[in-house]
Parts: sequence; C-alpha cells; structure tokens
Amino acid sequence: MEYYISETNWSTILTFLTAQKGLHTKDVVKLRRFIEAVFFILKTGAQWKYLHKDYGNSRAIHKRYKYWADKGIWNNLMTYVSDIDSQQFMIDSLSVKAHACASGYEINGNEINALGRSVGGLTTKIHTLTDALGNPVRFIITAGNVHDIVPSQQLLEGITNAYILADKAYFSEENIKFLEENKNKPVIPARENYTKGHNVDWHIYKERHLIENFFSKIKHFRRVFSRFDKTCSAFLGFIALASTFIWLR
Repeated sequence: MEYYISETNWSTILTFLTAQKGLHTKDVVKLRRFIEAVFFILKTGAQWKYLHKDYGNSRAIHKRYKYWADKGIWNNLMTYVSDIDSQQFMIDSLSVKAHACASGYEINGNEINALGRSVGGLTTKIHTLTDALGNPVRFIITAGNVHDIVPSQQLLEGITNAYILADKAYFSEENIKFLEENKNKPVIPARENYTKGHNVDWHIYKERHLIENFFSKIKHFRRVFSRFDKTCSAFLGFIALASTFIWLR
C-alpha cells in the first residue's frame, strides 16, 4: 500500500509511540497502517467507514483512534515533537463549522461537547496559543458563540516572562493585570472606547500575523477545517495530530 507519511516523520512518531506504556506497538507494520489510516482521515475529511480495506477494519481503527484521543496520546505526540520559542506567545481563535452529525452525542450534548448555534449553524471555536514563530502550543475548544476572552487566561496558564500578542478582542483591564502579574508584557491594543492611557509596541504587534499563518496551515487538514466528531476529545485529537505534522515540516 502507498504511504503518505514520510520515512523521516514516521521514524520520529515511532520513537515516541514505542516509549509509551500500555500501547500495542510491537507489530510495526500494523502500527504504521493504523497511523496512516488516521492521517488519511485527518487530511481528506473522509468518513471512517470509507477507509480502504488495505488499512484494516475501519470500525477497529476508529475505536482505537478514539481510545488514544481520550488518553491524550495525540496531544502528547504534539508536545513530543515541539521545540517552543518562548520569547513571545500569541493567542487567537478559529471558528469552524460543525456538521449535523457532530451533535446529539448525549442530553445537552451541544453545550457539553463545545457546539454552539449561530447564524451560520453549528460552530466550534478553537482557541489557540502559538509560540514566537507561530507554531502551536495548546488549544481549548468551546462553542462557537463563546467570546474569545473567556478562556484566554486558562490558555495562558503557566506562561511567564514573555510578550503576549493578541488583538483587541482580548483587551480588558483584568486580562492586562493577569498578564503583568505573571511577569508578561501584553502587546494588545485597547478597545476604541477605552479612555485611559495604554501603550502598545506596534513593531512587535506586527508579528501577530504568524498565528494567522498557522490557521491557514491547519485548514488544509479537512478533518479540522470542518468538525464531524461528536466528542471534544476526538476533535482535539485531530487538531493535535494536524499540529504535529505542522511541527514536523
């Protein structure tokens, strides 16, 4: 069968997986087929049931993917390949449309599983933290109608001694105080109706386009560009795996 993951990237992924406890990694051929199957779904946005039989049983592959997502394996893989430039960080969000099949997981599932209804239908918002080079660090997903500022402090938890770049949607006196208390330097423009003095280093702020570049890259992974997964963990798994391949470029 044809492999889509390069040998160099596969070697890096295999090194991580074989070091994980509780994973069945002895059969390297089957393991690669599984990872290739998940990558195919991630890249094309196809339904699991339409996986080619060369990959194996589609139901078993889907079940294994979800198990790894629930265990945080995909997110840990992203962390493993990361080489974070911590001089500055950027936060922003990306709204993605959710297919109708993503809803109805359980009672009140739309709220529990980060789905919100707006004019365009069901949406999920991917709140993102990137490093100084626009590479992904962490994510929080919420319903699409949740304001950007709501999860921002959680997204920045543990970040210290860095420039924090964000647009004016993230500006509030509370947020600025939170950043400064953690020895960070906020580079966030004030809202137009803010009358007190507030300085912004516009030279540094220009670099905020790097997080927009990241969003452009991750949109090429169709399973992230549109949400089909009912659970947060399954969708976050695809986000983390797409980010892994962005790091590996």
